[in-house]
Amino acid sequence: MPLRSAKFTQTLKSAATRDFLRRRAFPAAIPFLTLAAWAVLGEIGLMLAATILPLPFLLSPLKSSDRKDADGGDFDGLTGLLLQAALERRMEAQMVHLTDAGNATCCFSIKIDGFARLRENHGDQTAEEVLRVLANRIRSALRARDIVARSGDSAFLVSLDPVPNLDLETAIQMANRFQASVEETIPLQMASIYVTCSIGFCLSSRLNRPSATAMIQGAEMAMSEAHLSGTSNIRAYTADMGRKVISRRKTESEAARTLQKDQIKAWFQPQISTDTGEVTGFEVLARWEHPERGILAPVQFLDVLNQTGQMGELADLMTRQALNAVRAWDDASLHVPCVGVNFAGDELRSPTLVERIQWELDRNELDADRLGIEVLESVIAGTPYDMVVRNVEAIAKMGCNIDLDDFGTGHASISSIRRLPVKRIKIDRSFVTNVDRDTDQQRMIAAIVTLAERLDLSTLAEGVENAAEHAMLSQLGCAHVQGYGIGRPMPFEDTIQWMEDHKAKLGPAMTIGQKSG
Repeated sequence: MPLRSAKFTQTLKSAATRDFLRRRAFPAAIPFLTLAAWAVLGEIGLMLAATILPLPFLLSPLKSSDRKDADGGDFDGLTGLLLQAALERRMEAQMVHLTDAGNATCCFSIKIDGFARLRENHGDQTAEEVLRVLANRIRSALRARDIVARSGDSAFLVSLDPVPNLDLETAIQMANRFQASVEETIPLQMASIYVTCSIGFCLSSRLNRPSATAMIQGAEMAMSEAHLSGTSNIRAYTADMGRKVISRRKTESEAARTLQKDQIKAWFQPQISTDTGEVTGFEVLARWEHPERGILAPVQFLDVLNQTGQMGELADLMTRQALNAVRAWDDASLHVPCVGVNFAGDELRSPTLVERIQWELDRNELDADRLGIEVLESVIAGTPYDMVVRNVEAIAKMGCNIDLDDFGTGHASISSIRRLPVKRIKIDRSFVTNVDRDTDQQRMIAAIVTLAERLDLSTLAEGVENAAEHAMLSQLGCAHVQGYGIGRPMPFEDTIQWMEDHKAKLGPAMTIGQKSG
């Protein structure tokens, strides 16, 4: 009898029995216990039962089976990949014995370039399908024990399972492998999508005290450097990147106040006729003349000005400096037919935009056709009949020229182009690159030029890098060209000398346009 009592007591103490009592027997007894409490103590007993009986469930620890639903919170609902927090936990587990075993690991941050623009142009459904395809491609490029997670709206994180002899060359090869996988054509139901990606990576051997958090931060820091350098770039984390980030954040802080300090200046890039070689205009490009760091490109300050709501002020400043330049060129007996200023969607929605432009024209005593307003094709493509359209129409009625910028990238329909008074389309540089050698590029340019001619629009090709591209564009019928092969952006002070030098070079041999007759 004592033996049976001991066995019964041991059974009650076993984990399985406790789990059975907690999960099955006790819940089944709750109704009877509640009724008993009510029968003995009345309403007070009922209240006590409602308060006390749930306590065993609240106080008992969750078993792994109870965590199955909670684990679902570790995964992204769209791609099925881990979320960053879950990846970080798994990385920490992998790295516990990293240095003791003499192994190394690497973390990669992969960001899709221009994803916000893709979403704007193609819609949420297409953007989500692209993310699913890319997630599967990245996952298929990994080994079984490597980890991949979604990070933010358009980025992924990859952590390699620790291995010996993981060096910089191997990591670069892996980054190239990811990039090639991401940048393959994505065939969708209605169209094919092409994307590029910026990749940064951090080797554990580059850190004094490698940890999951430090490696993710290093990879994202390197990715930011790659992204700032342009599309489809790869960068490795280095120790001095932290100092660069601090410097960049200081620059961003300064950028918010740069307009008040009068440090943003208009620079000018020339545009010439393919038929005569003469200057037909300049495009105004903003540059930050930093007192310590020199000339800074728009990528260093435009985002900050946009976030602080100062893009309208920037557009006004560029317009003012552009028209001042036209007036000065006239005074120097150098005729520049038109100067173009870029306007984004937010600036074009200002209800006082037309009056401000007219005031600047009157102040400089200039005709309206001396000013060109450059509007991104993506703005027109996604714009219903709102303030943007009304402002563009009013500016055109004043006599200003309307250029459709980056044509071929914004998916604007012909009807959306025709409903606005566009006078010229600027062919995006992506169609111009290698046009002298690539027959597909030549056919694309020829089609755009033919479309423009049928719509009675002029054309300008951006991003012309050399004389061969210039000559081919002329043969294809493009009326104007612009790019480093013609002239780099320059401050106003250099424009007069550049035009005088360019004029001195002109002669009969410069006429390279199509022959008439």
